[in-house]
Amino acid sequence: MLRDYHEVEEPSEEMLMEHRELFRERLLEEKAKLLRNAQRTLTKDMTLDQEDLPDEMDLATADYNQSLAFRLRGRERHLLEKITDALRRLEQGEYFWCSECEGFIGLKRLSARPVTTLCIRCKEKQEKRERAFAQ
Repeated sequence: MLRDYHEVEEPSEEMLMEHRELFRERLLEEKAKLLRNAQRTLTKDMTLDQEDLPDEMDLATADYNQSLAFRLRGRERHLLEKITDALRRLEQGEYFWCSECEGFIGLKRLSARPVTTLCIRCKEKQEKRERAFAQ
């Protein structure tokens, strides 16, 4: 269970060790779930038996559903890459630290978004820059 630490409180090494395994388990569970989804797509969603589809509407619906499943797996593949990177950062001792300012990311933020690499301040700055370029 995550303790309620202040976001700005500098964590002790003991606290980090305590939470390292919790985050590792959570990331591995999410990775396993994504891999199961990918396997299901390959074995079930990838096959369209046109003989089972009596009319064009059924065929169109099945084609749409298959396309949607592939788009979802594409997004999940991207998330899988982020999970793999998060596990690497966890093993290397970089997980709890912002990749931009090197400050403590915070347990609440990591709990909400376990694959994040930025603290909330740096993420807000990044979003402001993105909005400025989008205009």
